Amino acid sequence: MVLLRNERDEWELPGGKLEPGEDPATCVVREIKEEVGLSVAVDAILDSWVYNICGQVEVLIVTYRCRNLGPEDISVSHEHKEVALFYLEQLDSLPMPNGYRVSIKRSRSEDRP
Repeated sequence: MVLLRNERDEWELPGGKLEPGEDPATCVVREIKEEVGLSVAVDAILDSWVYNICGQVEVLIVTYRCRNLGPEDISVSHEHKEVALFYLEQLDSLPMPNGYRVSIKRSRSEDRP
């Protein structure tokens, strides 16, 4: 899985805020392209949860199952410190909000051959 390290040194999935008039699926496609350089198709909503960032702001997180559409190189935008690939077995040892772990595990449990 592709994860990004943010300014709080947490690993997270690519994503971001809706632009005016933008639907959520289009936002996911745009944000993934901007943040890691990959073209994806959105399949389905996996989960939603509220994340309290440093006790200062609450953000509604909606995670989607996506499919990579092409053989593109992964890159990192100026919004994050680092991008990396991880195996599912590494997930529990990473500093990240638990909601992301739940969404990633749900995505992997729904994988089909």
